[in-house]
Amino acid sequence: MSQTNFLIGRGELLTNEIKGPKRMPGKAEVYSLQVAQQRLTPQFTSVAKALDSLPQDACPGDFGIARLTMNPSYIARSFFPVALLRSVGLESVGSRTVKVTPDGWTKKGQPRECTTTELFIAGKRQSFRNLKSWANEVEAESDEALDLAHIESFSPFNPSDRIQSLGTKKDHFFEVGIHLLPDEDAQFVQRAFSKFAKNAEVKVHSDLGFRAGNLWFVPVQGKHDNVQQLADFVFVRVIRPMPKLRGLRPVLRSGGVNVGCSLPVEQPLSSEPKVAILDGGLPKHHAIKPWLRSYRVLDENADDDPHGLEHGLAVTSAFLFGPIQPNGNAHRPYAYVDHLRVLDKDAGTEDPLELFRTLGFVEEVLLSRQYQFVNLSLGPDLPIEDTDVHAWTSVIDELLSDGDTLMTVAVGNNGHMDRLSGNARVQVPSDCVNALAVGATNDVDEDWARASYSAIGPGRSPGVVKPDLMAFGGDGDKYFHVLSTGKTPSLVPQLGTSFASPYLLRSAVGIRAILGAELSPLAIKALLVHSANPSTHDKLEVGWGKVPDDLMSIITCPPGIARVVYQGELKPGKYLRATLPLPSEGLTGNIRLKATFCYASPTDPQDAAAYTRAGLEVVFRPSDKKVKVGKANAETKGFFEMKKYATEEERRSDLGKWETVLHGEKKMRGSSLDNPVFDIHYNAREAGAKANSPEKIRYALIITVEAPKHADLYNDILKAYARTLVPIQPQVSLPIRV
Repeated sequence: MSQTNFLIGRGELLTNEIKGPKRMPGKAEVYSLQVAQQRLTPQFTSVAKALDSLPQDACPGDFGIARLTMNPSYIARSFFPVALLRSVGLESVGSRTVKVTPDGWTKKGQPRECTTTELFIAGKRQSFRNLKSWANEVEAESDEALDLAHIESFSPFNPSDRIQSLGTKKDHFFEVGIHLLPDEDAQFVQRAFSKFAKNAEVKVHSDLGFRAGNLWFVPVQGKHDNVQQLADFVFVRVIRPMPKLRGLRPVLRSGGVNVGCSLPVEQPLSSEPKVAILDGGLPKHHAIKPWLRSYRVLDENADDDPHGLEHGLAVTSAFLFGPIQPNGNAHRPYAYVDHLRVLDKDAGTEDPLELFRTLGFVEEVLLSRQYQFVNLSLGPDLPIEDTDVHAWTSVIDELLSDGDTLMTVAVGNNGHMDRLSGNARVQVPSDCVNALAVGATNDVDEDWARASYSAIGPGRSPGVVKPDLMAFGGDGDKYFHVLSTGKTPSLVPQLGTSFASPYLLRSAVGIRAILGAELSPLAIKALLVHSANPSTHDKLEVGWGKVPDDLMSIITCPPGIARVVYQGELKPGKYLRATLPLPSEGLTGNIRLKATFCYASPTDPQDAAAYTRAGLEVVFRPSDKKVKVGKANAETKGFFEMKKYATEEERRSDLGKWETVLHGEKKMRGSSLDNPVFDIHYNAREAGAKANSPEKIRYALIITVEAPKHADLYNDILKAYARTLVPIQPQVSLPIRV
């Protein structure tokens, strides 16, 4: 019987810190100081007048907020106008990405429309009044003067700019995003807003509000004309109608005879993984009791929603068994599961406040830190937008930023809707950068495609590749069969991303069950992305691709293939060199290298244009023999390319370095590799500027070397690094049958 070669671990022992390369000098200036003064001083005057026209109660503490738009040539972290803001007594409280046609830029040719960063600048109204005189007196060639020259425009943040939509006359519930002042008591702004809203006869449900970063998301209730008055309050970022929760009604095939199945008699493969399904509850009678560790309702005073119970059982069945063949044998579960009811009877009503109430329950579960694996197949019925980050996304991303929890999120079933309007894009909160957004395929076979209903990308930058991964979710002629209500196992046909998401989580938990705790949730996330195959499909539709249904193909190495796992921490500002392991005698013939980086990042929800606080610059150096004269390091070769899925502006800027997942592969001659390495630089930022005291972050790196002419590649690499690398041994008895 041939040996099974499992993943190679401890790749992090092949890393070491190195000295960083010298930085290149700054780029040419678009505007001279004199031109900048001529352009901007009239705008400074206009902003001051607009703020002075507002009533006093709209400007608590005599504060105002304006919009500062950076020239598109200067949107990198290093160009953040720190010196200017400090000098004039203003501060940035948030940012977003906007499109402008600048008057000038550093590129050749006439300027055309492109993306840039818009900052929300807060300060006393007197500081805004002083801007004109300050600009005319600033010292030439100072940091403040350079910052001034990098500004494209300075404009009022008008009340009409704050209202995204007021919906229809039937809408009386709205969500409001409010800027809070960094390093200040949040209650100062919150109390002032509540008082302002009361005078406008608008009810603020502050008990359901959420703070994420320096944003306060709070639901309000009132008539259109009254809610419109809230836009005068200077700290308001956005007002929009309250979205509903996605529908939970399972898509049942009409007619049909009751079909049974056989459930396994064994206990789960492992009792170690801690798994939670956050959904609509479980019916009184069901067949999953042997594998259900616990069942809890988050609000014991609320009744069940009947549709929620069906949905909750179906989602839990999808995690435990995957799709079950009618009259067939269900697969053995990998782990026990906890089901937590975060939706109750109010989910089936028209009460929009249920959206915030449900998020409170999700937050409660994640804050408990009890679970390594979580699935969420629900959320707001709201496609993502590029300009602002939603409360659901903000709260969940913050709680996942330590990398200790792997959460799968269904992208939504709106993929059949209009693309140009953005209504087919992935839904909140599947735009989380620290979660796995899962779309649905129409088949498990090799000729799979995106299910027609599965929401599409792109995601917001960072997080351009959305959905992250795909799994079978059923389609018109191939349903995803799950258990239905009743003690006797019977099946019901379903379809939806609600089932693809827990099915993918099943694979993640399966890896953990087989290989044990040596692999972190972050490493498992990286493995899933690494193993995904997009086939011939557009990245906008399928992200990194479909994960293999056969787990062994993810965690083992066939002849001629070696797969190595690196897990560790990165220090801000430092450079880490990761050596790629090769056999002692090197490689011959054509080979393929594949690499995937995943890291967990703290976030700044108020800064949609600079959402992640951590970013990686990774360069590949294939041969230490190729060093140019005068250079300390070997030549680089492109590996992680944005061009396959980014806009031109994103490729030109530094946005690509802030993606929390990097994945690429290259074909090359084996003889071209001499001590190949990846050099990794961790950049840290905070609110779009350089971070003051950034923390270390966790990362996982998976590298696959494929060399068809080296059948014993796996063992040759282990021999070459006998004192360092080891196989990750399974923690369960073989053969594994699930």
